Amino acid sequence: MNHEILFAGFGGQGILFAGKVLVYAGMLEGRQVSWLPSYGPEMRGGTANCSVIISDDPIGSPIINDPAILVAMNLPSLDKFEDLIQKDGYAFIDSTLITRKVERNDVKTFYIPATQMAQDNGMKGLANMIMLGKVIRELGVMDMESIKKGLVKVIPERKKDMLEVNLKAVQMGYDF
Repeated sequence: MNHEILFAGFGGQGILFAGKVLVYAGMLEGRQVSWLPSYGPEMRGGTANCSVIISDDPIGSPIINDPAILVAMNLPSLDKFEDLIQKDGYAFIDSTLITRKVERNDVKTFYIPATQMAQDNGMKGLANMIMLGKVIRELGVMDMESIKKGLVKVIPERKKDMLEVNLKAVQMGYDF
């Protein structure tokens, strides 16, 4: 198994956090992992993306030039990375913030109104976890128990009270 995933959006959407949860979950399963963040100097509100690799084999480079999987949480990210997705790859689109359709017909696309779902359920700021839930469901990257263990490792001690709501958001995306 080898999953190369690019999470992309703007600062403040939890792009780096979603990638970190997935990487920790993979690491706890004994897989080879890589997490490479990239963000603009303005952070919140600027561009943010992270490359995540989860593999059963050693990882030669953390750089992903042509992701098999794109998780796009805003229109500039889709515009920037759509053409880079591998043929027969996957695109996961936050359809609340991205109103256009993916133009390619050689990738499997999922439209998830993650931001709206988060707002409707009092989970502002957890669209990233909803998207993560959909990714693990569709790709079988790992199970919910591993994601829970990853969340336990990644959520800072001062925010431990957020564990259950994060798990609920992941489950919402998984069930969507």
